[in-house]
Amino acid sequence: MIGAQTASQWLAALTGIFVFLGLNRYRILAVTPTRILVLDAGKTSLKKARGVVVELPRSTRLGPATGMWHRIPAGSETLRVHRRFFKDIETADTATARV
Repeated sequence: MIGAQTASQWLAALTGIFVFLGLNRYRILAVTPTRILVLDAGKTSLKKARGVVVELPRSTRLGPATGMWHRIPAGSETLRVHRRFFKDIETADTATARV
């Protein structure tokens, strides 16, 4: 599982947390041997998936991740992944290279 969000963290800093919470959606990237699913987790946490947003081919490379927040294009959204998930991105990309 790789956690992501749709809004930039700078939005919270510039406009306030309430505007950020209104515009942000949390996403979960579920990587399987055959595909990558982007799941909607709602507006408040990454605890529970609520539905599929987009399906990506398994050949999609998620990294290499750099900086504090790595950006991944997923359909019509740009997902922002915090560095705590960078090892998960590396693991997913390594598994792709072996297949």
